[in-house]
Amino acid sequence: MPFRGLLLDLEGVLYQAGQPITGAAKAVRQLTDAGLQIRYLTNTTTQPRRAIVERMSALGFSVDVAHVFTPAAAANRLMARSNIRRVHLAAPATLREDFSGFALVDQGADAVVMGDLYKDFTWDRLNDLFGMLREGALLIALHRNRYCRRADGIGLDLGPFVAALEYAGDLQADVVGKPAEAFFALALDDMELAARDVVMVGDDLEVDIGGAHHAGLRAIQVETGKYTAHDRTHPTVHPDLRITSVAGLPAALRTM
Repeated sequence: MPFRGLLLDLEGVLYQAGQPITGAAKAVRQLTDAGLQIRYLTNTTTQPRRAIVERMSALGFSVDVAHVFTPAAAANRLMARSNIRRVHLAAPATLREDFSGFALVDQGADAVVMGDLYKDFTWDRLNDLFGMLREGALLIALHRNRYCRRADGIGLDLGPFVAALEYAGDLQADVVGKPAEAFFALALDDMELAARDVVMVGDDLEVDIGGAHHAGLRAIQVETGKYTAHDRTHPTVHPDLRITSVAGLPAALRTM
């Protein structure tokens, strides 16, 4: 194979709506047996890495927690580098364990970390966050996806709420998840591989494919998860290859 490493998205690529994509676990085993290094990149902000690995194990995937890269892990690195100590976590409580190295506070925060609060993004909640930003807190967005697939279909994701606070506060958030180039760089550094030796596989055209291209990687889009026929007519983002599902990835890599 022309590649030495793979970056795989999770939801919509390996599993969807709580069920594994048919043939996904077998494909991952084949690629691992072929000697490829694999890292798993996800923009989820509702579960800690430990829970993600437990869920994957239950679905038939054998994954080392150190190989799962989440926005929370990236945010930890950014804040440690910036000497941030006091953090307000505007994300589900389940994510608190991934920020155990910081003082989690409701006032006097050095930084506000935004994750997916889903229906808890009320006016009062957003206004409280706006007040913290006016007092000087840094805004860190775990990602800024425009939409995602929820149990009842495609719906608003974190990005629109981040944009609202950026506009109201006249500031720019530090975004640490996909498609931020630094997020892809974390995984590349961990594998000790150059971008030319790694391919990204995802379902989100702008976040996965566009982000990977911006980071210098080639990218494959699967026609599962967020994929729609409209992706084929996008004016600027075009994957290097499209495949029906990740089950076809081993064969597809041999053609690139």
